[in-house]
Amino acid sequence: MTGQPFDIGVVGHFSVDTINLPSRTKPFVVLGGAATYTSFVAKRLEATAAVISKVGDNFPQAYLWWIKEEGINISGVSAVIDKPTTCFELTYVKGLSERTLKLKSKGPAITAEDVPSDFYAKAIHIAPIANETSYELVERLKGCADILSIDPQGLLRNFDEAGNVTENANIDNRIFGLINIYKSSQNEIFALTGESELKPAIRAVHDVGVETIIVTNGSKGSVLSVGGAQYNVAACPSQVLVDTTGAGDVFIGGFLTEYVRQKESLWCAAVGSAAASCVVEGIGSTYFGKKDEIYRRAQVLYEKELKQ
Repeated sequence: MTGQPFDIGVVGHFSVDTINLPSRTKPFVVLGGAATYTSFVAKRLEATAAVISKVGDNFPQAYLWWIKEEGINISGVSAVIDKPTTCFELTYVKGLSERTLKLKSKGPAITAEDVPSDFYAKAIHIAPIANETSYELVERLKGCADILSIDPQGLLRNFDEAGNVTENANIDNRIFGLINIYKSSQNEIFALTGESELKPAIRAVHDVGVETIIVTNGSKGSVLSVGGAQYNVAACPSQVLVDTTGAGDVFIGGFLTEYVRQKESLWCAAVGSAAASCVVEGIGSTYFGKKDEIYRRAQVLYEKELKQ
């Protein structure tokens, strides 16, 4: 990993996702995981990207080929013999407003020792999906980036023996003292903080030292809280709604890509919203839209909704 620092580093499991959509009679199996969506959209916006991850020896070689073809550095990805890959089954209801998530298998934890000694990125996004990251890992990554970002979704998840998911895990809260940018869904920030209203939930995360907070809420848009001010960011309209998997991960990928280019936070959020509006037009990680279209949508949203 020697040479110039990467623009975006992502740390978390790749997964193999089985997606059940109400519009399709058969499930769709595709490369998944927040690491996929965040890194792919960064590349679509012409940033350099690298992923640190662990997969099992059953992880399809075709997926590794695909990730490399996208131009993402995966020299920090290791396949562990006799261990499984993290696999999820996602089932959506009509309208895609709700989904159930089931863990089919869980890959090995990513440790501080898995971070290459020369790894450095302008921003590193910590993107666990199945409890694979620890405080010690985050502490190690703090010295590898100018900006540290986290989506705690995979740290909040508990799994029963059947793989059913609940959002009530205990998190080592020391992690958030190391973080510059926090992103989660509204339900996740409520589960994390124990609050039932958004303003006190956001305040609780700010109080541990996080500077920038993004809370997504699907078609209702998102809230950006930075510098003591909160902004409502509308969901960018999509041409068609096919599959909402990965939309939040694409949002933070777009946001961070512009953030490391030292753009203002509202513009970063507009790009995140625009990128999310593109990924939902395809199934899973198969479609991210073109760079020009993402920026066109972002400009419309920024001029119409955000620039005051």
